[in-house]
Amino acid sequence: MAESRTDERVVVIDDDNAMRLSCRQILGRMGLAVETYSDGAQGLAGVAREKPGLVVVDLKMPGLSGLEVLCRIHEIDPSIVVVVITGYATIDTAIEAMKAGAYDFLPKPFAPDQLRVIVSRALERRRLAAESRRLEVEREMLKRRFVSFVSHQLKSPLAAIHQYLDLIDRLGDAPEVAAKRRDWIRRSLARSVEMRRLIDDWLTLARIEGDSLVGCRDSIDIAPLLARIVDGERERAALVDVTLTSTAGEGPLPVPGDASCLHVLFENLIDNAVKYNRPGGRVDVAAALENGEVVVEVRDSGEGIPAEALPLLFQEFFRARREPGGARGNGLGLAICRRIATELGGTIGAESTVGEGSLFRVRLPAATDDAVAAPVASAEEAR
Repeated sequence: MAESRTDERVVVIDDDNAMRLSCRQILGRMGLAVETYSDGAQGLAGVAREKPGLVVVDLKMPGLSGLEVLCRIHEIDPSIVVVVITGYATIDTAIEAMKAGAYDFLPKPFAPDQLRVIVSRALERRRLAAESRRLEVEREMLKRRFVSFVSHQLKSPLAAIHQYLDLIDRLGDAPEVAAKRRDWIRRSLARSVEMRRLIDDWLTLARIEGDSLVGCRDSIDIAPLLARIVDGERERAALVDVTLTSTAGEGPLPVPGDASCLHVLFENLIDNAVKYNRPGGRVDVAAALENGEVVVEVRDSGEGIPAEALPLLFQEFFRARREPGGARGNGLGLAICRRIATELGGTIGAESTVGEGSLFRVRLPAATDDAVAAPVASAEEAR
């Protein structure tokens, strides 16, 4: 006999002693822990006590009927799966049982294999329903953590901006404070950029969660899109002494996609390459058509990523450990990059060596139609 699995308990309620014994034997050989009861009242007490995953109940019993038992079982625990059996099977009784919440209906007499099949399917349904509920709970918890996280991330730069503006307001118009004013305005602008990027990430995740990309399949030429992103990042890279270059293969590099999300994808990668670089470092962006795919590589000479962090790199809220005082991210950028690449039918991967730099490679299917790739007029319009 197979070993009983106490997490898969079955209760059988039937006034026929031979039927109870038969069910106990059949189900016991399936490795299930089986308890049997001869009437509805005892059976309900057993259900409340045993917390089974499945109940097999006879419809026609003295005292409480099978339908009454069925309804009360779902009052105890709506997730319990119920299979009804009866020797008086008709279409009407089957419909009545299904309306009351029964999973399936088995007329007597039945072969052992029939019972085994129905019970296996019923327990599988319960398992899938439990897994679905677990995933939904995790999803809700993730949403709550996300809202809390984003609120915290927005609060910090907002408080800093308020403090700088308050100080500027108190400085007055004396000539000697002009330098301080310019410095605090510059810092306020930098913190406002952090907030804008975080909000952009949040909105992008919301769009992908809502499957809003499915209908957005314009033919977008990657080459001018990358050129505009690089031009927009070049000044900021120069401020931290990082050289930013871009090369693209000859001719257009069209991919079927959404201009706004493609902009977010490559801006995040290039921004990270600059942010986690070192003074005097380089960021090289290259794009080419290879075997029916548009391949974009972003290579940097920065601090690199620890080997143990690489498998977790594209998970939401994951942040690799950095040196004290190093740049920090919000743990969303690379997760968003993966979601966008996957949604558009592509892939994204990373290679890195600590102290030498990192390489991020995006592969997207090239557009196969004859449509002219849509131009992207500016970074703002791409959003």
